[in-house]
Amino acid sequence: MLDTMAQRYGKLPTEMLRQADSFDLMVFDVAVTYEQYISNKEKKQVDQKMYSQEDLQAKMDNARKNENKI
Repeated sequence: MLDTMAQRYGKLPTEMLRQADSFDLMVFDVAVTYEQYISNKEKKQVDQKMYSQEDLQAKMDNARKNENKI
């Protein structure tokens, strides 16, 4: 991860070790995850790890419940 982060930001890994902190790691992780999400969306692929079955079921149940109110 350190090497990839250094390449992304045009730094040497030793510079990243000296200067980066946990916030930098979080920003890097979010950026890479978002890029992967966009790439999968363009390819019309869904990363199953991004959604739990329980969350999807709860959303479906909520949608069906609200549909009956209309």
